[in-house]
Amino acid sequence: MENVLRSTRVTLEMIKWEHSIFALPFALTGAMLAANGWPTLRVLGLIVVCMVAARSAAMAFNRLVDAKLDAANPRTAMRALPAGQLSAGFVLAFTIVASCVFLLGSALLNRLTLECAPFALAVVLAYSYMKRVTRWSHLVLGLALGIAPAAAWIAVRGTFAPRAALLTAIVILWVGGFDVLYACQDFEHDRKVGLFSVPAMFGLERAFRIAQAMHVAMVALLFVMLHVFGLGAIALLGMCVVVVLLAYEHAIISPRDLSRMNAAFFTLNGIISVVFFVSVAADVLHRR
Repeated sequence: MENVLRSTRVTLEMIKWEHSIFALPFALTGAMLAANGWPTLRVLGLIVVCMVAARSAAMAFNRLVDAKLDAANPRTAMRALPAGQLSAGFVLAFTIVASCVFLLGSALLNRLTLECAPFALAVVLAYSYMKRVTRWSHLVLGLALGIAPAAAWIAVRGTFAPRAALLTAIVILWVGGFDVLYACQDFEHDRKVGLFSVPAMFGLERAFRIAQAMHVAMVALLFVMLHVFGLGAIALLGMCVVVVLLAYEHAIISPRDLSRMNAAFFTLNGIISVVFFVSVAADVLHRR
């Protein structure tokens, strides 16, 4: 029992399950906009299960694929696999089980969700290889998370609408921007081992400007979203708070001082996603 509890604790730490808060609020937003309110409890529960399962599979697979790279990077050398806390076989089995849970949950929703599920799973798993082939892996990560609101829309309606893709674009730019900033911590290591990233390719100063441009574009789409979905003052207030939080995120770190990166990356982005969801949800429920 003690070994099981230890393995469970280490596995949850490995997949950073608490960071599901980054994408889950956007998935819930897509679901509420599709349903024009709360979807049924069954659909809502299956969306959460699929979201967490897909993200868990992606995180475990990423740790498996990057085990040797993590071992060579001082910042990541103490992760579960390079530190010997978990075996590669266990992590692979976990990835397979989580993937199967995701596919089963998709099948229980509707036919289109099941048909799209293999594509979504391929995207979230393929991200693990992107730093080996493109400097724009940050946007692939954004797509991996950005699938969530569009998938939730399909889960609720059983059909796809072009406006749902607007939510995906918002998440792509949001995640892409903050992942560029986060990658600044490893730009010297990435250059040394031949990995691709925006900071490794362009340097810290230009990487910060690129991240800022992504977030400016995201902000523009936030206000387009308000118009497209016919949202009102409550959602507008929430988007203004998101803008302020994004500005603060960029204010507390710089190319010369990355010491507050964790606060910017984890704390602020978690708050941003929650504010986004709560304001849109409140607006939708208020208009009913």
